[in-house]
Amino acid sequence: MALGERLNFFRRKCNLTMNALGRMLGFDPKSADVRISQYEKDAKMPKEELIHSMADVLGISPMALKLPNIDSYDALMHTLFALEDIYGLTVSEEDGKVSLYLNPEVSKPGGTLSAYFLSWAKQKDKLMNGEISLDQYDDWRYNFPKDDDSVIRAKAISPQLSDDLLQGLASGELTIQEAPKKRKTRKNFERKGMPGQSEE
Repeated sequence: MALGERLNFFRRKCNLTMNALGRMLGFDPKSADVRISQYEKDAKMPKEELIHSMADVLGISPMALKLPNIDSYDALMHTLFALEDIYGLTVSEEDGKVSLYLNPEVSKPGGTLSAYFLSWAKQKDKLMNGEISLDQYDDWRYNFPKDDDSVIRAKAISPQLSDDLLQGLASGELTIQEAPKKRKTRKNFERKGMPGQSEE
């Protein structure tokens, strides 16, 4: 999904016209709607600083605007495959229902990603049980991880590095390999002082 589509989605969610959003970003009122239209149609790509300004005005995280390519089912599948390779996201089927979950051998229980997923599940349960509104749920999602106290913050890799890794995996230029196993070395123990052995 391109940035323009997400920008359009969040602008409409905030009930803003293109001109209003453009003016809030400091654009000339006469051309504000044209500028926003160019970004929403992906005719122009906003610079990083402008993306952050857009996110601030829309009340969301900049990461909510910048998503990988999921414009087609094929692209979505390759995004999921990359998530499987990098983060251990995997799939299973039971009684005709498909589930995505974290492979505990890759994303350790209690780790940051596992905690993030559990936090998401809790928020979804609150929504389904009527404890929070859809607006509150959306606010949590689109500002994540801000204001989410249930997880410990971990410094994520930069968006550029993340994009490069995903692109490298998708193109086959990068592969995931197991780290080489450490060779076991023999330790020379003196009989004296070894546990369980009596001194002669």
